[in-house]
This record gives sequence, structure tokens and C-alpha cells, in this order.
Amino acid sequence: MLRYPVFALLKGPCQDVSGPQGALSRRPNTMAEPDYMDGDCDELIQPKKLINPVKTSRNHQDLHRELLMNQKRGLSPQNKPELQKVLERRKREQREEQEAREKREKRSDLELELLKRQQKLEQLELEQQKCEEEQENTPEFVKMKGNLRRTKHEAENQEHGVHGTSP
Repeated sequence: MLRYPVFALLKGPCQDVSGPQGALSRRPNTMAEPDYMDGDCDELIQPKKLINPVKTSRNHQDLHRELLMNQKRGLSPQNKPELQKVLERRKREQREEQEAREKREKRSDLELELLKRQQKLEQLELEQQKCEEEQENTPEFVKMKGNLRRTKHEAENQEHGVHGTSP
């Protein structure tokens, strides 16, 4: 296994660097010295460079190559054909419509309960309207007969109620 030095060997705390005029300027060294030597520990695991799966993929390489060529030619990557723009716009609109439909269809428990109550109230109103229509459609003599029976029962209840309450 080949070993490469991790840090360059330093000459001292400061390194001599030639300036643009040829004069020597002293700049402090920013690299730290290693706390071990290269041959000290053979048991240490040497780090390996990780492979980026995106950069190794064929699609990524083709796209990168195409972008570089377009940049050399001076073409902008945003210049898409008109047909592709229309297709993308339609797909986006369809996706938005689908999300809106799902949002409408997916209702909370509160909304479902309110809908049930509203339907019950509508049914009760329909039943009341049917009863009123039936009463309007019945002949006059049937209505009078019902009124007579009601008054007869009320009169009997009053007589029994008066006699029933006294000891």
C-alpha cells in the first residue's frame, strides 16, 4: 500500500515567501503540524475518497457535457423549445387541478358532520312540505271531520281532567 504524506514538511514557524518586488516577507504558517509520523502506526485505517454516485451516473455526465458545450457556444440552458414549454405548463396545470380536486374530496370530520346535519334538515323540510301538500290536497269534508274529532277529544279530556282532579 502506498503512503502519501498527509502534511507537507514545514521548515519552521514562519515560511519565507518572495514578494512581487523580490523582497522577503514573512507570513505565519496556517498549517498545523501532525501529531504523528507517517511510519508510526501501520494499524491506522487510511481514509479513502468516497465516490459520488450522482457524478458517476451516465445521465449526469451527459447533462454536464451538454451544459459545457452550450456554455462554450453561448447558448442559455433556459432556451427550451416552445413545444416543451407548453408541455411543461400543461403538466403543471393538471397537477394543480388534481391537487385542488383531492383537497375538495378530502374533507375533515367536522365538514362531514356538518354535511350530514344539512342533509337531515333538508329531508325534514321535504317531509314537512309533503305533509302540507297532502293537507292542501285533501277534500274539505275530510278536514272538517278531523277538526270535529279533535274538538270532541279535547272536550272529553277536559271533562275527565276536571272530574279526575277533584277528590
